[in-house]
Amino acid sequence: MTILDSFRIDDRVAIVTGASSGLGVGFAVGLAEAGANVSLAARREDRLTAPRKLVEETSRRAITVRTDLTNPDDCRELVEATMRAFGRVDILVNNAGVGTAVPATRETPEQFHSVIDINLNGCYWTAQACAKLMRPGSSIINVTSVLGLTAVALPQAAYASSKAGLIGLTPDLAQQWTGRKGIRVNALAPGYFDSEMTDQFEGDHIETTVIPRTLVGRLGRAEELNAALVFLASDASSYVTGITLPVEGGMLTS
Repeated sequence: MTILDSFRIDDRVAIVTGASSGLGVGFAVGLAEAGANVSLAARREDRLTAPRKLVEETSRRAITVRTDLTNPDDCRELVEATMRAFGRVDILVNNAGVGTAVPATRETPEQFHSVIDINLNGCYWTAQACAKLMRPGSSIINVTSVLGLTAVALPQAAYASSKAGLIGLTPDLAQQWTGRKGIRVNALAPGYFDSEMTDQFEGDHIETTVIPRTLVGRLGRAEELNAALVFLASDASSYVTGITLPVEGGMLTS
């Protein structure tokens, strides 16, 4: 096997949650380009039609599954639907997430719980369902955030807590599953990427706050994040487990 071959994931099966928009679409297409068939999950299944076509344009197979990650039964059904369609699950990308920007003195319990329930609890239920069926050599990737490691001006207590929780969950699951089951568990911590989420920021937050803290001096590009994802999903990272890989243009050094 050549070094480039180790990055291939031909005929493996990947589940990508939050695949209806933003980085999730890029993750699904990137995995397909590397050879995987993909199960696309989101609460709004109608919005998965376009991402499914993008995956199929790479000559890989895709299915869509309506999934509410706050419901553990839905998480189990996502994995079971993937098994029925493809007969295996090799890669889980726990990408689904929501964010808020509410001052901590005004955030309601309902607002806080809703973010934690999707961003942290939903990832746990899906990983749990996958780990019961995955074969040795499989890979779970929790998509956390640079905001789980640092703060960047906006009040995002619930979002930052949920992503920090994922960073803590990752090595624990690796400790439980890598040696016993052969399932590697890692986290990917994106910084700020040109996406629907960054389009929602008001005013000049990106230009005045984010870019000055980023050594590379710009937002990230989807293909840069996809390359890191494929690394963690493939045999190229077969000796890597329990870590959080930041892909943030040097923001954490400032």
